[in-house]
Amino acid sequence: MSDVLVEIHDVHKGYGSVSVLNGVSMQVRRGEVTCVLGRSGSGKTTLLRSVNHLERIDAGWIRIDGELVGYRRGRRKLRERPDREVARMRSEAGMVFQQFNLFPHMTVLDNVIEAPMRVRGMPRADAVARARELLDQVGLGPQAEMYPRRLSGGQQQRVAIARALAMSPKLMLFDEPTSALDPELVGEVLQVMRRLAGEGMTMMVVTHELAFAREVADSVVFMENGRIAVTGTPGEVLRDPGHPGLAAFLSRFN
Repeated sequence: MSDVLVEIHDVHKGYGSVSVLNGVSMQVRRGEVTCVLGRSGSGKTTLLRSVNHLERIDAGWIRIDGELVGYRRGRRKLRERPDREVARMRSEAGMVFQQFNLFPHMTVLDNVIEAPMRVRGMPRADAVARARELLDQVGLGPQAEMYPRRLSGGQQQRVAIARALAMSPKLMLFDEPTSALDPELVGEVLQVMRRLAGEGMTMMVVTHELAFAREVADSVVFMENGRIAVTGTPGEVLRDPGHPGLAAFLSRFN
């Protein structure tokens, strides 16, 4: 088994005449946390969504655990996988969005058990037991029968994390998971993410939480104009940035 879980090779993505990803290549090793930084429009979210095949890339390829994401090799070119295969592969990479995207008509518990039952065919009793365990882990066991509208933003985001974890993913993708939260609620979500990192969960995190990146990340990537401009350890990237775009970006937080 390779120690590299995620391989991204020369990935391009555009919308009409607008190029968003311009030859992005990187790797994420098992058990490591990679934080992706950059200004709005730099391609961070598109990259993350491409890893989960929520965006179809125009060129290049992405592999998770050695398996091509969203495509399989034909005789002359890559061919998109059937929807059922794409759904299976998405379950290997749980994604947590800026907005919580919980089903408002379902209880917290039902939100967490829906995908394991529908996608993996898990028996309801097993799905419920796993969901209650995960809700306890994110500190929301007592809220299992509540509806999302009765929860704070931080609580809803923790439910979203539990929902993603319910699929037992190999990789967790976080797209600015604290950006929609009031400042006093950010810490409770970051605490859950710190615990996941400590347990060895492989994570790609698009974030502006520089303190979190310094503390938790194994590697930091700075994107600019759809390209990876700088990559390295948190100390190398954040302590003394030599790249002018990165220096300007970091100056906003000083």
